[in-house]
Amino acid sequence: MMGMGELGTNIGSVLASLMFVWAIFKDHFPYRLRGHIEKYIQKLFRFVYPYIEITFHELAGERLKRSEAFSAIQNYLSTKATSQASRFKADVMKESKSLVLTMDDHEEVPDEFNGVKVWWVLNKHVNKSQSMSYFPVSDEKRSFKLSFHKQHRELITGPYIEHVMNEGKAVVVKNRQRKLYSNNPSKNWHGWKSTKWSHVFFEHPATFDTLAMESKKKEAIMKDLKKFTQGKEYYKKIGKAWKRGYLLYGPPGTGKSTMIAAMANFLNYDVYDLELTTVKDNTELRNLLIDTSSKSILVIEDIDCSLDLTGQREKKKEKDEDNKEEIDPIKKKEKEESDNKSSKVTLSGLLNFIDGLWSACGGERIIVFTTNHVDKLDPALIRRGRMDKHIEMSYCGFEAFKVLANNYLDIDSHDLYGKIESMLGETNITPADVAENLMPKSDEEDVETCLNCLIEALEEVKKEEARKKAEEEEARLKAEKEEKEKAESAQESVKVDENSANSVVKENGFHKEGDAVGVDT
Repeated sequence: MMGMGELGTNIGSVLASLMFVWAIFKDHFPYRLRGHIEKYIQKLFRFVYPYIEITFHELAGERLKRSEAFSAIQNYLSTKATSQASRFKADVMKESKSLVLTMDDHEEVPDEFNGVKVWWVLNKHVNKSQSMSYFPVSDEKRSFKLSFHKQHRELITGPYIEHVMNEGKAVVVKNRQRKLYSNNPSKNWHGWKSTKWSHVFFEHPATFDTLAMESKKKEAIMKDLKKFTQGKEYYKKIGKAWKRGYLLYGPPGTGKSTMIAAMANFLNYDVYDLELTTVKDNTELRNLLIDTSSKSILVIEDIDCSLDLTGQREKKKEKDEDNKEEIDPIKKKEKEESDNKSSKVTLSGLLNFIDGLWSACGGERIIVFTTNHVDKLDPALIRRGRMDKHIEMSYCGFEAFKVLANNYLDIDSHDLYGKIESMLGETNITPADVAENLMPKSDEEDVETCLNCLIEALEEVKKEEARKKAEEEEARLKAEKEEKEKAESAQESVKVDENSANSVVKENGFHKEGDAVGVDT
């Protein structure tokens, strides 16, 4: 029986012989003949070798850009490497919130899909002629090699690779630091590193759990948002761009901006805050839209105040045209210069921006309008299909109050809840005002003090509403009285005029009897 030492010696001899034969083959066989022999050797090797290998290079294309497939695979394997690999690279990816572990060079990580086992290896090749370069990184060529048994060709090349791509992209979305964008004036769009949008990291803590709103209403909104994110194929089926519009309306302080933050955190989307007054015309508006990314919320706050897009503009201009007087030439010139400086974004341009052909550029985008006066907006701007869901942000009810009390005071119930519920039903107070009164002003203030502070505020609001109501009633009665006195005065004036006319007739000697008119002698 052959011992281990003898076996190792024999294997070493075989390998040495093979290397010797291969060296002679490369040095002494003609190039063309060597190419044919290598081709048949590879065919023989593939015949006896039961595995298929697929290589994904890091750099691809004519400009050698980083391959999206390589990045997706790297992100996907980062979730597998922590439990499978023995050597790692630790790094904080650009704008990531957490430390990311990736497999080291030449490390092998196994994976399993539908019961089929595959192997991933990260290969790195360094150009030997440039290995002493001052910039060796530029000479590195990295690639992922995927190996699997050839009987699973269709499963791996189809569903598995698609699964890896989707999961890798999801990891990027999960780990990335989301951003809050604002649009730059067009004069700053050009130049080195100039962009149409500037950003800060989005770190607003609002969630639907902390949002002061009825639970059923919140659940309906979350369900609608989730359905939208899963509706790519549905929107494609019905032939619509993958976007959805939300109109948030209600008095100031009812939580419209907080709702937007909660939506962004729920969906893990970026937020683009569009200031229309800085947009010069419709072309710039379209360019800004094209430069936004998918998985984002595009926000236009206080749309009724942003521009004159209320639908009353043309009527107002026509009225001014009818009643205009001769304008001083100097004032006319100043008015023209002011008009030239202002935004020329039109209602038509905004409508095309929302649901025209250009709105389909990019996917998975939500557009949100906010307004304090929904009645001032042009119906065409907020119709269904443009603003698909209208959400009223109303005054604080008892259920919304309980959310705020839990947020600020960490309580679910209290003896004063009954009184507060009754008073909330009788007054109109915004969630912002309720939150301000619930917030402890010092460490000495306890729960009961804060609740009593809210009760006092509710009583003040109730008195103020009663005072305003009394003033409005008084003003109405006064107006009615003045209208009545005006009508009576008009009647008296008519009687006086008639008596005056009769007196004139008598003084001049004229009288009327039947159909005859005569003069007294």
